[in-house]
Amino acid sequence: MKLISAALYGALTLTSFPGWAQSTGPTDPQIAAIVVTANQVDIDAGKLAESKTKSKDVTAFAQRMVTDHSGVNKAATDLVHKLGVTPEDNPTSQSLKQGGDANLANLKTLNGAQFDRAYIDHEVTYHDGVLDALDNTLIPDAQNAELKALLVKVRPAFVAHLEHAKHLQAELGKSGG
Repeated sequence: MKLISAALYGALTLTSFPGWAQSTGPTDPQIAAIVVTANQVDIDAGKLAESKTKSKDVTAFAQRMVTDHSGVNKAATDLVHKLGVTPEDNPTSQSLKQGGDANLANLKTLNGAQFDRAYIDHEVTYHDGVLDALDNTLIPDAQNAELKALLVKVRPAFVAHLEHAKHLQAELGKSGG
């Protein structure tokens, strides 16, 4: 599980963007694909958690992830349609998708407290990586003012998600559950 989380974190960090660390960053169409993929990965994990967990706290968190990330995806999709931009698949969005699929495959093998811990541990790592990518790559490299504004606008929600996940992680650690 830690390996999958580390891979997802790596997919979201600047150094993993092939060639982008030294030269130019991702283009707006590539950023759009990264944003949509990153959100979809968390929506898919949240839906799985809603169906598997027995914890009311984990259920509430998973529901919040599905709701919030679906909202961000709708806003991003609406914006790219308005701008006439087609999201462009790229190594980072592909890596996110592969990592998300691997995370789901792993989570599907777990149950009970083991599932809850793995899901929440992943959410902490994932949101930390998303924030790093937003701050160090996606927001600075976005060329379109509306795309940049959307990324800036949704950033506080990702901070709140990270703090909520860390709180749940601590609670699950205390209860042993």
